[in-house]
Amino acid sequence: MDEKEIKELKEKLFFKSKNVYDNLSESELAEMEEYSKGYIRFIDACRIEREAVAYSIADAEKKGYVEYNFGDKIEKGGKYYLNNRGKSVAFFRVGKKPITEGVRIAAAHIDSPRLDLKQHPLYENTGIAYFKTHYYGGIKKYQWTTVPLSLHGVLVKADGEVINVNIGDDDGDPVFYISDLLIHLARNQMGKTLAAGVEGEQLNIMLGSAPLPGADKDVGERVKLGVMKLLYDKYGVTEADFVTSELTMTPAMMAREVGFDRSMIAAYGHDDRVCAYPAYTALLDAESEDNTVMIVLADKEEIGSEGVTGMQCRVYMDIIDELAKAFRADPAKVRANSMCLSADVNAGFDPNWPDVHEKMNACFLNEGVVLTKFTGSGGKGGTSDASGEFVGKVAKIFNDGGVIWQTGELGKVDQGGGGTVAMYIANNNIDTVDLGVPVLSMHSPYELIAKADLYETYRAISAFIK
Repeated sequence: MDEKEIKELKEKLFFKSKNVYDNLSESELAEMEEYSKGYIRFIDACRIEREAVAYSIADAEKKGYVEYNFGDKIEKGGKYYLNNRGKSVAFFRVGKKPITEGVRIAAAHIDSPRLDLKQHPLYENTGIAYFKTHYYGGIKKYQWTTVPLSLHGVLVKADGEVINVNIGDDDGDPVFYISDLLIHLARNQMGKTLAAGVEGEQLNIMLGSAPLPGADKDVGERVKLGVMKLLYDKYGVTEADFVTSELTMTPAMMAREVGFDRSMIAAYGHDDRVCAYPAYTALLDAESEDNTVMIVLADKEEIGSEGVTGMQCRVYMDIIDELAKAFRADPAKVRANSMCLSADVNAGFDPNWPDVHEKMNACFLNEGVVLTKFTGSGGKGGTSDASGEFVGKVAKIFNDGGVIWQTGELGKVDQGGGGTVAMYIANNNIDTVDLGVPVLSMHSPYELIAKADLYETYRAISAFIK
């Protein structure tokens, strides 16, 4: 073989990754920038799952989606959403094809690691009022000190009134704070492991330091009383109402474009709202109405997908059963012919920390959406491990649709790992594979993604549901 033939053979037989910027037209790059602006608005407005549910429903209603409750009539061409307790939501559109051909599903989660308030959170120590917290999901505890924090969630009063709370994100709001030990006195702390340097019970939120005006110093806990009076005056709550409330602290840092070229986005909660946004917007923007489609934005993934709003809840399969019943089909047949993208992020290759990745099977920023055959840890524990046939089917959809995609694992085999909602959907006899955006600094208060990968995730889900 001559040199030209060898080169052509290499081009034909070897796998070659693609950079999104080398494969999109100028108009597509402009669309990518515009799409990223919408995502930044979403991620800033949606710090917790309740806010993501409300935001996405508002968008869906503008596109003709109506609320569905079990027992309501389902019709061909109908556009519905099921609001599950305000903390998860399923959007579904009935297509022209027979329901027996299955449902195209994309499932993401809208919860992120954070600091939840304990049920008895408020106390005073040495003239400072604090909230006690219990962290939610996998975090590096030391990362949550000395960053601005905002308060989100609901206050549930004794009379049953529910009050939404959002303090710390607007320019005029105060923020909240967890102190760290000054370096001058940190000799012992610096000798500890990163895991032990800050303990869970030290993640206490500073709320105020001014005593209640007019309160005599003999009253005791004057700062706590001052904070409680402010809350009572604004919301009408007493300390007892904390027991029935659900409040959380998230980073108060807003999403920002990163780099001179503005090609990346830093924000809190990319995992996994960076996949939730493409999932539901792909459905709302879809022009083809052939397939029946369901988009699930689930809660509780960071703690195992348990409970009535997690992906293990029966409610999502109940929707498929209702779809089957509406058109006199066998639910088991509908599930067997359905297929799902478990839309969750993967660990992008970070050149600052190369040793945790196996580079040949890592995913990279700007190389498109990541198709992840399996997640889990060690010997593939905690994953559904999609079949080669199904991965091939999804890959063909992407290739036919011009989607820039890559594959990747969640780090080296023995390094760690993690899971997604994929196995809970696959357990219902639905072919499922993971797909999502590469993320750097995952589970930190301020994560990083590339705009190009966000946009390709949107294009991938759009192609899949088409």
